[in-house]
Amino acid sequence: MHFMNPVPVMKLVEVIRGYNTSDAVTKSIMDLSTAIGKVPVEVHDYAGFVSNRILMPMINEAIETLFQGVGGVAEIDTVMKLGMAHPMGPLQLADFIGLDTCLAILRVLHEGFGNPKYTPCPLLVQMVTAGKLGLKSGEGFYTYTAGSKELVVSSAFKK
Repeated sequence: MHFMNPVPVMKLVEVIRGYNTSDAVTKSIMDLSTAIGKVPVEVHDYAGFVSNRILMPMINEAIETLFQGVGGVAEIDTVMKLGMAHPMGPLQLADFIGLDTCLAILRVLHEGFGNPKYTPCPLLVQMVTAGKLGLKSGEGFYTYTAGSKELVVSSAFKK
């Protein structure tokens, strides 16, 4: 079972069906997911499942777009929120997930598929190395004030 974060809020659970997983086990997990108030979706056992296989390249491309100077943090997130109807922009979402977690997932995808589309953007690697992990460290693409959920575009952001 692959729960989405934050678990108490997000309804989706990916039910991962392995190569030898029986119909009975899959049905049991689907039923359990429904019983705990989740919406189960059956997917096959490949690196990233469905959610991260699609989400992480999008986040990585948003970081690459920032890295190349195509747009700023607020501009990239605003385009995705207003133009694509996403509830939050990919850079804000990356901060919420944790930049270190995004980097780790991209590395697993890159290793698992050997596809260059999963190569982490150098900016992501630099930010994680510098300890800028997003919400959990108080700074990533945005700065987070202790005790506040208000976002302030990080003035410390550097290429």
